[in-house]
Amino acid sequence: MSIMSYNGGAIIAMKGKECVAIASDMRYGIQAQTVAFDFQKLFQMNDKLFLGLAGLATDVQTVSNAVKLRLNIYQLEENRQIKPHSFMSMVSNLLYSRRFGPYFIEPVIAGLDPKTNEPFVASCDLIGCPMIPEDFVVTGTCSEQLYGMCESLWEPDMEPDDLFETISQALLNAVDRDAVSGWGATVHIIEKDKVTTKTLRGRMD
Repeated sequence: MSIMSYNGGAIIAMKGKECVAIASDMRYGIQAQTVAFDFQKLFQMNDKLFLGLAGLATDVQTVSNAVKLRLNIYQLEENRQIKPHSFMSMVSNLLYSRRFGPYFIEPVIAGLDPKTNEPFVASCDLIGCPMIPEDFVVTGTCSEQLYGMCESLWEPDMEPDDLFETISQALLNAVDRDAVSGWGATVHIIEKDKVTTKTLRGRMD
């Protein structure tokens, strides 16, 4: 078994019309053994920016703290909110600096530009190589299933309610086909003036 799938997990981010959504499952497990179903994998970086981390649970916590520290330093020095693209570069640089002994995580970034409110989603591999698509990004142990669901359901310029329904159905149906992720989900819908957080109930078997 790959160390990336040791604890399981699934994260997805999607673009909408002046909004963006990010969602993750809640399971924390050790291979096939479920330990808890309230494990945090999504971290709010500022009013319009979220970071999702899938992979080894210890590295999820380590990297989330390291990124938050770097972000606080950036905001103190620059005295402004970071742009999502700049934040992606920050995360990428952190991961690449550890390329010879990498963190076993694959981050997903979702947010709105602080000035233009343009939606942004991106992901990196475990040594920081970025990917910036025009529609959605997925990571975790059921990536193949997530890609299939997203390609079937995603449409451009969805309103927040439609985006929530789409990302929820994609995640819940994908984790049903993966033994090491699931057990409920958390969804954040980021709009220009608010962030809506919803909890989903999923199969718990």
